Amino acid sequence: MSVSPRDTPADTGGSPRTGRPPGPVGSPGSVILHATDNGVSWLVLNRPEALHAITPDLREQLISRLVAASADPAVRAVVITASGRAFCAGADLRAGPARRAPAAVSGDVARTIRNGAQRLVEAVLDCEKPVIAAVNGIAAGLGAHLALACDLVIAAETARFIEVFVRRGLVPDGGGAYLLPRLVGPRRAKELLFFGDALTAADAERMGLVNRVVPDTELTDTARSWAERLATGPTRVFALTKQLVNASLDTDRATAFAAEAAAQEINMATADVREGLTSFAERRTPEFRGR
Repeated sequence: MSVSPRDTPADTGGSPRTGRPPGPVGSPGSVILHATDNGVSWLVLNRPEALHAITPDLREQLISRLVAASADPAVRAVVITASGRAFCAGADLRAGPARRAPAAVSGDVARTIRNGAQRLVEAVLDCEKPVIAAVNGIAAGLGAHLALACDLVIAAETARFIEVFVRRGLVPDGGGAYLLPRLVGPRRAKELLFFGDALTAADAERMGLVNRVVPDTELTDTARSWAERLATGPTRVFALTKQLVNASLDTDRATAFAAEAAAQEINMATADVREGLTSFAERRTPEFRGR
């Protein structure tokens, strides 16, 4: 679901407010700019004229980049951010079947959601590298869920989060009713989903939706600092820990404990755990390689 430009704060100067990631590149008209720097994959949404509303093309490119990041040993952390004054206005309702009336064939809507918004959120949740959202402006509907699915969220002071679905008479999609109760509890989740009010970055931080709020001009530098710190860490440990935490609220204690033991077993075969133990014995800083 998307928000329109009239629902957003006034433009206060575009991308110079938040700085730029290191040299993202793409062909002319690319809907995603990409660069890998110091082990960090930067994914920059690039439809500023549409507030980065998610089209099928943008969605598939983003999923592809996240899958590639999981498999690429040179990538050890991911940052998702956007150019210009918005983070993501949600799904682009003018770019596909969502604009039309309900499908005549039973199951078409559910299939569209499964293959579209849900696949995108799953790609973030399932990425084997830590994913940081650097939210530089409005994050509405599916755009908010894209951010909230990330492992860590840094927001510029002017960022806003809006569960805009109710304003259009729609049920939330993109995992909103799954993510929000796990982040803020069911009562707060219902408040956000029922009213659809804009939530400031400061309020989002107080509720636990955001890890850190920073001045707009410091957003990129803060995201870079966090991501590069993660990129020097034990990458497989992060992947296994992410899996354990993400599954913890969906399982009973016995299942969670079994998963924890299995993760320990897997991790003990990595080079990074040997380096961690050796560096401790030698009283030096470990040099993790992500292997």
